[in-house]
Amino acid sequence: MKQEEVAVRCQHELRSNLKKKFECVFEGIAKAGNPTPLNQIYTELYITEGESGELNEEHEVRQIETASRKQARPETPIKCEDIFKPLPGRDQPIRAVMTKGVAGIGKTVLTQKFTLDWAEHKANQHVHFTFPLTFRELNLLRGKKLSLVELLHHFFTETKEAGISRFGQFQVVLIFDGLDECRLPLDFKNNQILTDVTESTSVDVLLTNLIKGNLLPSARLWITTRPAAANQIPPECVGMVTEVRGFTDPQKEEYFRKRFRDGKQASRIISHIKTSRSLHIMCHIPVFCWITATVLEDVLKTSEGGDLPKTLTDMYIHFLVVQSKVQNVKYHGKTETDPVWMPETREMILSLGKLAFEQLEKGNLIFYETDLAECGIDIRAASVYSGVFTQIFKEERGLYQDKVFCFVHLSLQEFLAALHVFVTFINSGVNLLSEGQSASQLKHLYQSAVDKALQSPNGHLDLFLRFLLGLSLQTNQTLLRGLLTQTGNSSQTNQETVQFIKEKIWDNPSPERSINLFHCLNELNDHSLVEEIQQYLSSGRLSTAKLSPAQWSALVFILLSSEDNLEMFDLKKYSASEEALLGLLPLVKASKKSVLSGCNLSKRSCAALASVLSSQSSSLRELDLSNNQLQDSGVKLLSAGLESPHCRLETLRLSDCLLTQEGCASLASALSSNPSHLRELDLSYNHPGDSGVKLLSAGLEDPTWRLEALRVDHDGEQWLKPGLRKYSCQLKLDTNTANRNLVLSEDNRKATALKEEQPYPDHPERFDSWWQMLCRDGLTGRCYWEVEWEGWVSMAVAYRGIGRKGNSDDCALGRNDKSWTLACHEGGFTARHNNRGTTIPISSSSNRVAVYLDWPAGSLSFYSVSSGTLIHLHTFNSTFTEPLYFGFELWEYDSSVSLCEFE
Repeated sequence: MKQEEVAVRCQHELRSNLKKKFECVFEGIAKAGNPTPLNQIYTELYITEGESGELNEEHEVRQIETASRKQARPETPIKCEDIFKPLPGRDQPIRAVMTKGVAGIGKTVLTQKFTLDWAEHKANQHVHFTFPLTFRELNLLRGKKLSLVELLHHFFTETKEAGISRFGQFQVVLIFDGLDECRLPLDFKNNQILTDVTESTSVDVLLTNLIKGNLLPSARLWITTRPAAANQIPPECVGMVTEVRGFTDPQKEEYFRKRFRDGKQASRIISHIKTSRSLHIMCHIPVFCWITATVLEDVLKTSEGGDLPKTLTDMYIHFLVVQSKVQNVKYHGKTETDPVWMPETREMILSLGKLAFEQLEKGNLIFYETDLAECGIDIRAASVYSGVFTQIFKEERGLYQDKVFCFVHLSLQEFLAALHVFVTFINSGVNLLSEGQSASQLKHLYQSAVDKALQSPNGHLDLFLRFLLGLSLQTNQTLLRGLLTQTGNSSQTNQETVQFIKEKIWDNPSPERSINLFHCLNELNDHSLVEEIQQYLSSGRLSTAKLSPAQWSALVFILLSSEDNLEMFDLKKYSASEEALLGLLPLVKASKKSVLSGCNLSKRSCAALASVLSSQSSSLRELDLSNNQLQDSGVKLLSAGLESPHCRLETLRLSDCLLTQEGCASLASALSSNPSHLRELDLSYNHPGDSGVKLLSAGLEDPTWRLEALRVDHDGEQWLKPGLRKYSCQLKLDTNTANRNLVLSEDNRKATALKEEQPYPDHPERFDSWWQMLCRDGLTGRCYWEVEWEGWVSMAVAYRGIGRKGNSDDCALGRNDKSWTLACHEGGFTARHNNRGTTIPISSSSNRVAVYLDWPAGSLSFYSVSSGTLIHLHTFNSTFTEPLYFGFELWEYDSSVSLCEFE
């Protein structure tokens, strides 16, 4: 009984102390201003189930772009207090949770909210003790020996005073915040096994044994980290991975409306942020919203009606100016109109820049006394800097009152690092990015920065590069006059840098890797490559254009940067070719559904798509590769992606891909390795044989497989014939529907428009006004036919119920919701449905058109036929509800349509 009373008293003390510690927060800053109650400003962050770590190949800003596109998708959000609750359908209790999120997204605030809710009796009351720890504090214990009990007694003295050491008797939650800041060697393979909570050892051995469950196995663990460090912990040690997505678009607006009481001002700021894609993406991060608000508030106050910062560099220079003004007024008795760059201010900023650059090169985001000493900064000077530039550089105190320093956000460190490199070159001619460090031209500095950023395996210098290039603009240097002893750059240097970046885009085979280079061109105010592609897009000439690698990359950049929904990517909208797919691969990765059917793809595409399927950041859930000659060899390559634990594909369509039992074996093997996601597999119109069907059907019975639907209908050797002609059908014209100005010939296979009316008898199905007619038989399933035309005609498919009498749109093919048409004439083609037309700027070199209907898939495609080759013109995607009838309309005298015969 006494022990229980002691525990309750200790619990009360711990709750009280944690409440004092976490009930208030400083927004983005450490010491400045008044603290704000956490419960008052806490905005529910978007937390979802994530995936375990893999090698990161892109800067966090790119990861934010990916996350921002996922916002609208239906994923189950996880509430902070439910972090240890198993998701629906999973009963296994969760011991360890890892929460990933980019810098500044709100991971620490999340752990503080969890702790505060527990301390205030609002949530998780079954937990006896919550112990929040940070890796920043744990780093300070490096080299010390202590037991787990001693560690907890050190950090939470309430437990020591109460004499509690048998923590296994209680329900304990241990929070470890900031794995990415850990400087302890977490060697999970070689560290000794430890099970005794009273045995002394190094902190890293305590941690690895805690995480593996050897030490205090009854405890719950919550680890937070930036994505790059997530793979330091073996996946088998983590019960669930979650991901913090930051602010959604409505939350961004909510933030600015709360921050700016003036509705008009708030609206102007919100619309400005939306016009700059890079600012809009960065505002996904709560800390960046605060930086943006700080800058725009000052700009609106000091330059009424003036331009607002549009680029990241512009925004961060303004932020530096605002903070310098504040400290000049506060510490030097100056006014806001006095020169910004006082000698003391200049010295501080240049010292912080040196620290930022040297530590960025080492990958350090937090700094201890030894790090500062290496950069020549005295610990007392650092404390002064953090007291003065509270909103840029902050100081925290660890357990033994040791000081820990960091920049308020990673992006501020990257900006000051770029400023240091730029100022050093301008003032002394030294290129810090080149090993020789000898004086050279300014353009060489920028070129070496571009090369260095491209060589980075994880893109960690991407934002640094944007800032460095942005600093080269005269307009930005004007704001820094006084900090720079002289300005650098000429318009010629800028042009040479732009040209150098364009060449890199041209040479770079990966459109995804080129995306940051387009952001760099934005910072340099050069939009020429993007504008070139936008002209192609607006003219509709993209499908026929022979694009260079740089132009494909530009198209990817435009489409990924647009506000358009990337839920579905349809390759035929751009160009039905393998070259187009390889150029636009990042769009497949960003989309939820990709339609690549009938695009002349081969096994080369399968290898590329396998990399998309196995990527952790891929959003793809539905992939349609039907009607491509992939063959078994291609599907074998694709299966390498399907078997990846990161592949979350739910629907795969491989109808008519020339597959046999061998391809089915590859698919079955892949699904055995990764059975938890694929629900639907369409293998119709292939030749899997009994053995292939049996292999995959076994998966339907296997409880570990998620597969619910397997389509293997229309199985047979005849489907291994390449091309669409295997779906050929013989059509016959229905003379009862023919308008009286149409004359039939060639055994009723040809119709020609004449001035003289024909003496056809009255019939309820005859078109009496429009020069149209339909075929006799309704089409379902897969059908293919070819038609020759002369003059000006429209090919169509329509429901039987289309109107026949009068000249209203109800009776005209293509002008209602019952028909779909392709108009053909010498000038080109126009696709039309429900009176909405799409011009196809391809000149008609051939007078033969092929039509392919995949009724179950809701797809209707038109092709131009030239020397036996099909050139894609247009595809309609719809949901067909009735049989369709082929028909046509002739627009002028002597125009004609002939149904072609096949052998």
